[in-house]
Amino acid sequence: MGIHTRIVMTILLMLPALALQSPAAGAMETADCLGCHGDSSAVGAEYVVGAAFDSTAHAELGCASCHPSVGSSHPDDGLSLEKTHCQNCHDDIQAEYAASMHGENAACNDCHNPHNSRGSEEVSGYDMNRPCVVCHDGSEMAGSHGEWLPQADLHLGALPCITCHTGSQEYVITFYLRTKRVGDAVGSFLPADYEELSILARDSGVQRLIDGNGDDLISLEELYVFNRQKNGGGLILQGMMTPATLTHSYEILESRWDCSFCHASGPQAMQTSYVAFPEKDGSFRRMAVEKGAVLDALYGTPDFYMLGATRSRAMNIAGLVILAGGLVLPVGHGSLRFLTRNNRKGKGHQS
Repeated sequence: MGIHTRIVMTILLMLPALALQSPAAGAMETADCLGCHGDSSAVGAEYVVGAAFDSTAHAELGCASCHPSVGSSHPDDGLSLEKTHCQNCHDDIQAEYAASMHGENAACNDCHNPHNSRGSEEVSGYDMNRPCVVCHDGSEMAGSHGEWLPQADLHLGALPCITCHTGSQEYVITFYLRTKRVGDAVGSFLPADYEELSILARDSGVQRLIDGNGDDLISLEELYVFNRQKNGGGLILQGMMTPATLTHSYEILESRWDCSFCHASGPQAMQTSYVAFPEKDGSFRRMAVEKGAVLDALYGTPDFYMLGATRSRAMNIAGLVILAGGLVLPVGHGSLRFLTRNNRKGKGHQS
């Protein structure tokens, strides 16, 4: 046996031992981890909701990507749990957030659960605001904003905080299905969940409650049908102005004090809209709505109105015609009397 052959044989014999010493090589699969961590009675505070985690981007990487010290002998090996830092993958976001006015007040995990992190399109506007109210009491915020913002409770219910308090851009109108309950406070907002809508949809998917033909595009006609049929049963669409491009630059921006930042007039404003349907795993799936739905006051979204953005040129012209028509009789009559005043002089005194 030559020396090269002996070296190769030695390496092959050592591979099993090297694998046992390498945490990454002997790391558990995600399913193995959830075997224990998916049971709240077994791990307590380290419980992970498997159904929610499985559909996240972190699940695609696997547990060992963030917890590299966990090997196949965990937890019997006695090794302490090593956790990665968010900036290892999200260094650009970390740098932006650290420079913001919020950077010293909360860590990533205070707002984001790494086992349930989703993209902005998969999260409702209501869920975007849930981390904020942990520190910022809702009633106090309504009071402080109400010092300068008219109907502050309505605004805070229809906007994610990040719409005004970050440099996020490219705003769209996202509609969520909601059950209108008797006694709801003005500005209250809680989207219907998957189970609630599944009962109404019966054997069809929840998207079919509006997307009748199943083409993954909601037309004005389908909105009209939905508003006629479902509105009477208490199911409505509630809109929020949500950013399409998110940032973590938390700050107080002067432009947000200007009403025209949101309430811009003209038919081009807020033309892009979606309906976000809840999924079984707790996420949301957005479906595009035909252009013009926000501006269609008659058939589009009768439960949504945003002053300025929903201004319609056709409705403006119709209003002017009605106003002009109402003025024709009194103005015309007055003008005619003025022009014929000389003809009437002295007629009342003739015998």
